[in-house]
Amino acid sequence: MLVFLDTEFTDFIDCELISIGMVTAEGRDFYAEVQDFDIAKCNQFVRGAVCESLGKAANSPVSRAALPERIRAWFSSLSTDALVACDNLIDWELLLDALGDDIPSNIIGRYDLAPLAQLPQFQRAAAAYHAEAGHPWHHALHDAHAQRAGWLAIRASGNDDQPSSPADRSS
Repeated sequence: MLVFLDTEFTDFIDCELISIGMVTAEGRDFYAEVQDFDIAKCNQFVRGAVCESLGKAANSPVSRAALPERIRAWFSSLSTDALVACDNLIDWELLLDALGDDIPSNIIGRYDLAPLAQLPQFQRAAAAYHAEAGHPWHHALHDAHAQRAGWLAIRASGNDDQPSSPADRSS
């Protein structure tokens, strides 16, 4: 099963997780906002585009210490192996960092969405998702859903690039 992942973080240089959003190909999602990140590490863009949309999702606040267990519980609830799809290696690295040494056994690897994200039908579908009210850009859950929408558009166009086995993954 593909799990689309997006994160928001403080800065590319001093990178600290702010929020994490994941959605399965079937549409089941997970979202958490880290409450104890260091806002002083945020660059101006993040302060405006990311921080302004925090605090609006019910049950999303979590401490950095509690985040790993919450992520593990969600992956455990997926009754199958999960190939994590993201368009940026930083998202994958932040997920692994959040999990520490106890990575769920059903995470079988990473699938690089970056090549698909360049295709016009992917971009149109992602933009259409974000154009809907309440789906802002630079919000980890909405960006993960937009990736899913783009991937579904690629599949609908007959260009099904979903990996068929763990051998088709990156990293």
